[in-house]
Amino acid sequence: MLCLFQRPLERTLLVLDQISLEGILERIVYFDPESNFTVAKLKAGAHKDLITIVGNLFTLNPGQTLQLKGKWIRNKKFGEEFQIESCLPLLPATITGIEKYLSSGLIKGIGPVMARRIINQFGDKALDIIENEAESLLKVEGIGPTRLKSITGAWAEQKEIKEVMLFLYNNNISSAYAVKIYKAYREQAISVMKENPYRLALDINGIGFKTADKIAQNFGFALNSPLRAQAGLIYLLHQYAEEGHVYVPVPELLKKTEAELGIEAEISQEAISSITVKGEVVAELISGVQVVYLKPFYLAEVSVAQRLKKLNATPKSPLSIDLEKALLWVQKVNKIILAEKQREALRKAIKTKLMVITGGPGTGKTTLVASLIEILAKKGQQIILASPTGRAAKKLSQVTGKEAKTIHRLLEYSPKEKVWKRNEERPLEGDLIIVDEASMIDLILMHHLLKSIPPKASLILVGDADQLPSVGPGNVLRDIIKSEKVEVVFLKDIYRQAQESLIILNAHRVNQGLYPALKTKQRQRDFYFIQEEEPERVLETIKILYRQKIPQAFGFNPKEDIQVLTPTHKGITGVTNLNRELQALLNPQRQEITGGNKVFCLDDKVMQIKNNYEKEVFNGDIGRVIKIDPEEQEITVAFDTQQVTYSGHEMEELTLAYAISVHKSQGSEYAAVIMPLLTQHYIMLQRNLLYTAITRAKKLMVLIGSPKALAIAIKNNKVKERYTNLCERLI
Repeated sequence: MLCLFQRPLERTLLVLDQISLEGILERIVYFDPESNFTVAKLKAGAHKDLITIVGNLFTLNPGQTLQLKGKWIRNKKFGEEFQIESCLPLLPATITGIEKYLSSGLIKGIGPVMARRIINQFGDKALDIIENEAESLLKVEGIGPTRLKSITGAWAEQKEIKEVMLFLYNNNISSAYAVKIYKAYREQAISVMKENPYRLALDINGIGFKTADKIAQNFGFALNSPLRAQAGLIYLLHQYAEEGHVYVPVPELLKKTEAELGIEAEISQEAISSITVKGEVVAELISGVQVVYLKPFYLAEVSVAQRLKKLNATPKSPLSIDLEKALLWVQKVNKIILAEKQREALRKAIKTKLMVITGGPGTGKTTLVASLIEILAKKGQQIILASPTGRAAKKLSQVTGKEAKTIHRLLEYSPKEKVWKRNEERPLEGDLIIVDEASMIDLILMHHLLKSIPPKASLILVGDADQLPSVGPGNVLRDIIKSEKVEVVFLKDIYRQAQESLIILNAHRVNQGLYPALKTKQRQRDFYFIQEEEPERVLETIKILYRQKIPQAFGFNPKEDIQVLTPTHKGITGVTNLNRELQALLNPQRQEITGGNKVFCLDDKVMQIKNNYEKEVFNGDIGRVIKIDPEEQEITVAFDTQQVTYSGHEMEELTLAYAISVHKSQGSEYAAVIMPLLTQHYIMLQRNLLYTAITRAKKLMVLIGSPKALAIAIKNNKVKERYTNLCERLI
């Protein structure tokens, strides 16, 4: 048996100014999904009271025995704490510890009930039986061949993960990364780390260059080694991509590399040449400045520009239609009167091959699209509707009465093969493709969409260019509009019914740099601003509004209709703390389960935080926990269209969703939105962020916070420019 399965020493040792502490994890007090910062309670044999431990941890469950390296610190607010620098799970020695370990959810197929049965059967030999005589588990009631296979598979995986943990632990690297490293490289994990530890920064999301660098330094890699410089540059290019940039000017990249990584400009320049020759990046001159693209972004940008030009230049298939009669007909059928701007847009949409329709809320985009669909469907045209997210696709389907799909589903993306089955060789079958919420489309997704459009088809992009740009790299919709090479219809007039809504009125006022109006002739307002300066008071006000005031005054269901949107993840009014507070408020003392350091309760509101094409749930999808299975260590979440089961580490793909960031709300609508705005959010206080948040509310918008913060957000129209060259390529 591997040496990592040593028994706990249950004593505190001083090792090179570093303390080693061992004990049993009792409970997780706090976990930040963004940084993995954890506060937990540990029971150590030599200590009478539970010890508070703090640090960045992954995938720990209550009941596990831990060997920690770190130091004691004194927190002014919380007292003495043990700050973790590295953590290694150990197998427990006592019957109580073994039962807690087996009940922790770490081994799929064993929950609290099954753990008790195994202990009753085998006592303190239970772990040895699982390790060396697994067939003996069939003697335990409830364990058959299927469950046995599940248990032995999970045990083998945990054993291999612990080998990686031990390797990291012995090299003074945080073993929090072990699970991710193991999943990326499986049995090759340790050999990969020895041969080229810099691969970790490139291959594994969440492991930064500095962590990989620390491992490399332990193995004697020089600070100015070519391998380090090449890996560092690619890592920084990915960092820029996460901020939305498609390329980076070389002078800026060299400065960044020297400032952050301590690599001299000359060495970095040589490294750029090397990774260019290898084909990992593409160098190009833009406005006389050398820039560097990660190769996929360069190919995508060139492709999008070329395909948009080609689509725009291809003649539209002739369609026999009397435009004026069609306009009269659709107004009569729907009992509406289209404004002249809408009629003009309809004429262009019917005749144009490539077009953008843009405008804010209440400007008639939906009416325009619905009317266009009706006219062309009457003429036998095959129309395809799509949107970047499942929520936006559902909304598009509801307002048009026609099926709408996510772009990924429309293009038949296969997660196992990592291929898009719809492309130029097998294009979509339709005469017109309409894509809603086009501001959310990033460069790579646009590339694959355009590849799938047949030469005969027309494309209409519908979106609000003033909202937040795509999460992924690029600024596609704005670049297309800015190029002036594509027909664009700007809808600016707010129609009569929409004018009655303060939400719509104030969205436009904010977008124009004006302070929201708070007076209306209506008996009940749909827009409020509550002044509170202190974060603690804002938090308490949100809780009162969420639980009592809004449901009582408007009849909204707190769990279904109300959504808190916030500019930031950190702080008292950030996503993490708001979710913790609202979960405690709405789900006290409920059945719960711990998965990957996260605690989920039955009936919790949760959100998917990464695309999972196999389960067909996508980043931003919101659902509710409807079932918890402690034996199988699984939860079932009900989303709009399906129920999805998550087990073990899969739960890391979920997070609580009582509060979400404004960025995550794109493409969604909520009956009621509550949003905190404080000067401590300063870095995120931007006009397009506030505008986007207001446009998410259908029936009620409540802003809570400081008038100064509101004024800062409204005045700050400096949209952070992204390095993209799509506009120039189109021109």
